[in-house]
Amino acid sequence: MLHSWLSQSWWVLLLQALTCGLDPPSTPCAGQRGRVEGGALPDLVRQVELPGQESQGARLRRGRAGGECRREGERGAERVAGDSLARMEAVVNLYQEMMKYADPRIQGYPLMGSPLLMTSILLTYVYFVLSLGPRIMANRKPFQLRGFMIVYNFSLVALSLYIVYEFLMSGWLSTYTWRCDPVDYSNSPEALRMVRVAWLFLFSKFIELMDTVIFILRKKDGQVTFLHVFHHSVLPWSWWWGVKIAPGGMGSFHAMINSSVHVVMYLYYGLSALGPVAQPYLWWKKHMTAIQLIQFVLVSLHISQYYFLPRCNYQYPVIIHLIWMYGTIFFVLFSNFWYHSYTKGKRLPRVLQQNGAPGTTKVKAN
Repeated sequence: MLHSWLSQSWWVLLLQALTCGLDPPSTPCAGQRGRVEGGALPDLVRQVELPGQESQGARLRRGRAGGECRREGERGAERVAGDSLARMEAVVNLYQEMMKYADPRIQGYPLMGSPLLMTSILLTYVYFVLSLGPRIMANRKPFQLRGFMIVYNFSLVALSLYIVYEFLMSGWLSTYTWRCDPVDYSNSPEALRMVRVAWLFLFSKFIELMDTVIFILRKKDGQVTFLHVFHHSVLPWSWWWGVKIAPGGMGSFHAMINSSVHVVMYLYYGLSALGPVAQPYLWWKKHMTAIQLIQFVLVSLHISQYYFLPRCNYQYPVIIHLIWMYGTIFFVLFSNFWYHSYTKGKRLPRVLQQNGAPGTTKVKAN
C-alpha cells in the first residue's frame, strides 16, 4: 500500500513540476521550479504527508498551541494561588483583628490561649461520631456502660447546678438589671467570678461531647442526628469566641438558662440509666423538649430587648445578633424534633405506637 501511495505521489509531483514549467518566471511557481530544477525534489517529497504522520508545519502549530496552553495554565495556576493567598491573608488578618479584643483576664485558662486546640478537638469529635466510631463498632457488640452513664449524668447535674449558682452570684442576682448589661472588664471580685464561670460553662460543653461518644459505643446511631451533632460542635466553637472576648454581660443570660435546662435534662438521663427501678418516675420525658423550647423563647425575648431599648452600651452587638439567630434557629430545629418525635410518633416504641401510648424511649436532642 505504501509503495502504491508513493507512486501516486510521484505522479502528483511530476504534474506540479510540468505545470510550473509553463508559468512565467515572475509567478510564485517560478521559485518552485527553481527548486525542482536545482535538484530540490527531495524537499517536495518531504512536504508530502505520509498517512499517520504530521507535516512540519502542523507540528509547529501544535507546538505553539501546546506552549500557549501551558502558559495559560501557568497563568491560571498563578491566579488561583494568588486568590488562595489573598483569602488566607484575609482570614489571618481577621483572626489577628479579633484577637486584639481578647480579654486578657481569661488568657491563662485551659483551651483559651488559641482557637487551634479547641477547633482540633471539635473536628476530631465530628470525625469520630460520623465516620470512625461507627466503623469501629460495626462488627462489635454494643457496650452497656450503665455504671459510667450513672456517674457521668449525675456529675453533670451537679456541675450544671454549680454553674447556674455562679452565674447568679456573679451578677444576675446582684448588679445586673436583666435588660442591657454590659461586660464588666474590671478586676473586681464579682467581675473575675463571672470570668471563671463563663470559662467553666464553656469547658462543660467539651465534657458534654461524651454524650455522642456514648451513643456510638452503645450503637445508638439513630440518636446521632443533625440537630445533636450541630449543637455539640458549632455552638462550643462560637461560645469560645464569646468567652474569649466578652465573658459576662447580657450575653451570658443564655448560658445561665442553658445550664438550668441541663440540670433537668441530665437528671432525667441519670434516672433513666438506673434502669427499671426509676421508670415509673420518668413520665415527664416528653416535657423535656418543651422545656428546651421554652429556653429558646426566653433567650430570644431577653436578647431582643437590645433592638428596642433607646440606648444600650453593650460592647459587642455582633454577639447579640448571633445569640438571637441561634435562639431562632434552634427553636425551629427543636420544634421540628418535637413534631417528628411526638406528633408523628416516629421515635416512639412500636408497641406504644400501636397502642397510642406516650413513648418512654430515651431521646437526647440537646
